[in-house]
Amino acid sequence: MAVLLTARDIEYGFGGQTLLDKIDLQIDAGERIGLLGRNGAGKSTLLRILNRELVPDSGRIEFQPGLRSSLLPQELPSNMPATVFEAVAAGLGKRGTLSAEYRQISRRLATGGDPQMVRRLDRLHQELDAADGWDAERDVDRMLTKMALDPDDRFDHLSAGMQRNVLLARALVAQPDLLLLDEPTNHLDITSIDRIEAMMQKWPGTLLFITHDRAFLEGLAGRIVELDRGRLKVWRCDYPTYLQRREADLAAEARASKRLDRKLASEEAWKQKGLKARRRRNEGRVRALKALRAERQARREAAGDPKILAQQAERSGKLVMVAEKIACRHEGRTIIEDFSSVIMRGDKVGIIGPNGCGKSTLLQILLGQLAPDAGRVRHGTRLAIAYFDQLRGQLDAERSVQDNVADGGDTLVINGQRRHVLGYLKDFLFTPERARSPVKVLSGGERNRLLLAKLFARPANLLVLDEPTNDLDLQTLELLEDLLMAFKGTLLLVSHDRAFINNVVTGILAFEGDGRVADYVGGYDDWLRQRPAAVGAKTAAAKPHTPLRRARPQRPRKLTYREKEELEALPGLIETLETEQAGLFETLSDPQFYQQEGEAVAAARSRLAELESALHTAYGRWEALEAIGPAAN
Repeated sequence: MAVLLTARDIEYGFGGQTLLDKIDLQIDAGERIGLLGRNGAGKSTLLRILNRELVPDSGRIEFQPGLRSSLLPQELPSNMPATVFEAVAAGLGKRGTLSAEYRQISRRLATGGDPQMVRRLDRLHQELDAADGWDAERDVDRMLTKMALDPDDRFDHLSAGMQRNVLLARALVAQPDLLLLDEPTNHLDITSIDRIEAMMQKWPGTLLFITHDRAFLEGLAGRIVELDRGRLKVWRCDYPTYLQRREADLAAEARASKRLDRKLASEEAWKQKGLKARRRRNEGRVRALKALRAERQARREAAGDPKILAQQAERSGKLVMVAEKIACRHEGRTIIEDFSSVIMRGDKVGIIGPNGCGKSTLLQILLGQLAPDAGRVRHGTRLAIAYFDQLRGQLDAERSVQDNVADGGDTLVINGQRRHVLGYLKDFLFTPERARSPVKVLSGGERNRLLLAKLFARPANLLVLDEPTNDLDLQTLELLEDLLMAFKGTLLLVSHDRAFINNVVTGILAFEGDGRVADYVGGYDDWLRQRPAAVGAKTAAAKPHTPLRRARPQRPRKLTYREKEELEALPGLIETLETEQAGLFETLSDPQFYQQEGEAVAAARSRLAELESALHTAYGRWEALEAIGPAAN
């Protein structure tokens, strides 16, 4: 098998931190390599070095003669050419740029133009001849068709997911021998991820990629390369096997570290013995002690796992929000049509759908940040909302990490206790030096971890997370997963991560085209079985649609006027009952209350039982009326 490149003794540091410490790597033609490591470990830096964008501080890289490589960057650039065609053509270098300009001027001249444009077109014709660039337009058009992209769309008007598809097309159009992908699934919808995974499985070149998407990693990687504390570890196996071997490797490393520490402690104790012993000491043993000290000093400890904790606010009312016949349109296009749903306390709802379908818009409507064109959203009581924005607009890139979390202060109140912001940020793996750095120098994963720290610094009972998994390393992702599964409040989650959705949510809101948003029970795999395409095809895995309790069946009749009045009064009644119920819970939890007469205690308990029964009846009546339909005319 041909060797594409060999890297030897590569060193690279940034901001006083050694990212790459004498690493070696060989990449052979046809490999599919997954590059793993913690956020900020230097994975993106390594890709840029292999793409010849950065020069290492020391070491050398031997490339196969004529090797072509392309890099899909992690971050969305702000200086892309105006149209999708121009952006993708830039992947062909000079001939692509010339072709894009020739195409643009030719179109202008078709509707009239000046002599200066004609002269420029003539010069471009000559330059394209010299650069052998006449095939560039055909190559770009072919790639745009393959990626289902409109060449005339403006790049800056596209959603983040569509921009990601454009950048991938730019990386692929030159048909590189070595394709370097940095978080290729970021911002993409599930359909796009499936398509790209299938495309990469058939890709004839060599692939080195960074991803947090476990399903994508498991489907593609034939070899795992892990960047850990500046060193590269090579695992010649697939991802599931890597997980098993890595656990054993970490356990062996921990045992070796303990043996070294015990031996060093023993030798230090020997050195500290009395004068007589020191006179007789073995100089070779002293030299060995110095070597042990040097080995211990050079050891870089594992970063550990972040301590992600969500502060629980006071419990919300049992009813969190009700959406009633919501409609939203934009520039003549229907985004949401006739959407109704009920979200109850403790629901964990995943929202899925194609890029640009309106998932973030739906969140904004549900939160009251955007008014729908029709319908309304009613919120329950005592809501404390924490909102995670996928574009990280809540972070100020010019301010420091600690200022973003504590707003310039030094302390935070976490679960009722005052903590210094640096100690709190340490839980999220930010060292004091990193905490004082401006946000703009952080990696994408570090920024997401910072946004989680900012989010969880305030109590909440409703978490609204819009693509929270982008750029996170796998360890942090799994910890966030555990936190959300244990969270006792309500969750609204937009995510493209199939494994994450499967493990966290209890129900799905799926955009199904033409503005329709449907309810499903379960996670991603359950949605696959229940969705109309699966049911219609009558596959073996398909099963009848089982709606969430929030979903409403077809209504056989309309509400009467009195029923409509009763329905409108029920939320207020429920709120009153819940408020009284909460007060009684607080009263009955006070030990001094039981010093009263027994009749008072019995009466309080009796009233609590009455309230529970009344609430059960009110919710049942509310659900029954909601299932009937709108009022009769």
